[in-house]
Amino acid sequence: MSTTESTNASTTASHDGGLETRGIEPVPHAERTARTRELFPTWVAANISVLLLTMGASLAVSYGLNFWQSLVVGVAAPVVSYGLVGLIGIAGKRGGAPGMALSRAVFGQRGNLLPGALIWVARWGWETINAVTGAYALLTVLDILFGVHSNTFLIVVTLLLFVITTFAISGLGIGAVRRCNKWATYLFGAFSVLVLGYLVVDTDWGRVFGGSAGTTSMMITGVGMIAAGGISWVPSSPDFTRYLPRTASSAAIVRNSIGGAGIVVLPMVLMGAVMAVSTPDLASAADPVSFLGEILPLWIAVPYLLIALVGMLLINAMSMYSAGFTAQTLGFRVPRHWAVSVNAVISLVFGGILMLAATSFMGSFIAFLSLLAVAFSAWVGVFGADMLRRKEYDPAALVDTTRTSAYWYRGGFSPAAVAAWAVALGGGLLFTTSDWFTGPLAANNPVGEYGLGWVATVVIAFLLYTVLPKPAVAPVPAAAEDPAPAAV
Repeated sequence: MSTTESTNASTTASHDGGLETRGIEPVPHAERTARTRELFPTWVAANISVLLLTMGASLAVSYGLNFWQSLVVGVAAPVVSYGLVGLIGIAGKRGGAPGMALSRAVFGQRGNLLPGALIWVARWGWETINAVTGAYALLTVLDILFGVHSNTFLIVVTLLLFVITTFAISGLGIGAVRRCNKWATYLFGAFSVLVLGYLVVDTDWGRVFGGSAGTTSMMITGVGMIAAGGISWVPSSPDFTRYLPRTASSAAIVRNSIGGAGIVVLPMVLMGAVMAVSTPDLASAADPVSFLGEILPLWIAVPYLLIALVGMLLINAMSMYSAGFTAQTLGFRVPRHWAVSVNAVISLVFGGILMLAATSFMGSFIAFLSLLAVAFSAWVGVFGADMLRRKEYDPAALVDTTRTSAYWYRGGFSPAAVAAWAVALGGGLLFTTSDWFTGPLAANNPVGEYGLGWVATVVIAFLLYTVLPKPAVAPVPAAAEDPAPAAV
């Protein structure tokens, strides 16, 4: 066995078309021909989710916010979360490798297994939620157009079709994902004009603008709820910037990440808040997708649900694309497109359980978001702090999992990174409130009351890693500029 991982054996990859066979090994400079503007449709597609409408309704109904407060939340959430996505994405152009592979330079070859495993498991939940939402959209279209009512057999079939399609797109690789994202951006633009036109005509704007204001604490909590989805993309951000040349503008990476997400999140959140004025049940519907199919007229419900289905497919495809890399960093010695199949099977099983057994879809979703943000934020704080001192990554050391790796540190662990991550994770959970878990410090203090457990997690991880003694950043050898292909 070579010192480099066998999972990375195929390196003759194309990111423009066909099957992408490159694994977690860094992309050679000659192949880094992507452009920063391609990130805009990427993050547009990552947010075409019907659940944003439901969360927007929750701001009005559950959080008691008026239209103008929902507007502030809709602007602030993508700026905060996708600002972090863009900043961490800069590491992708520096190292040319996926986020969880670059993370080895921070945590050590063995230490990286700890946050990597947690992030991988958290993705199971994210992909399950998306698969269930997509299946609900398809079931609702069948009901509206053909009068076919949902049953156990149809639930299984639609969920299976959704997961198979997701697997096909994500398995093909970054080229297929980008092409689909581009067309999804056009579809979403057309859909948005359609829905906005309907709302302008049909809405009682006096009631919308006359709503009483909610508390500041609820506004801040609302920002955290909406931002949690974006936070989940932060560790994956380098996966979509690794094909950028090192000369790519860092400011453009951040700008396109925020812009692509914001142009979707803001109108979707506001549309949900507006719709909730006349239909408050939207915020708590057990099945928000079919519920929306009932309250919208047929001519708008069908295209709405179809675009929601496309959006869920692309969100899950992007998530599974990244999950394949994460699985490889955990030691799954299979090509990336087969590593993706692990998450596909898991989302199919968990999705079936959620659709057939769960009593409250939105309750489960909001609880999951609360814990998801904390789980990802601990890694974000440590990795972000490390980026301030590390401007380049040793490509040979990233794929060398033996003691000879420059990223082996102490027994394969970086004590400072692992300690900061673990303490921050525990600290953040202390301040977190959800239906599934409530920390002992979740009340009687601003951090807990304002839903800032995930912010506390980032800050603790960042500061602790900064002050702890760390291994010096060794210069990258010139000979390691483009590593040789890994042996089988």
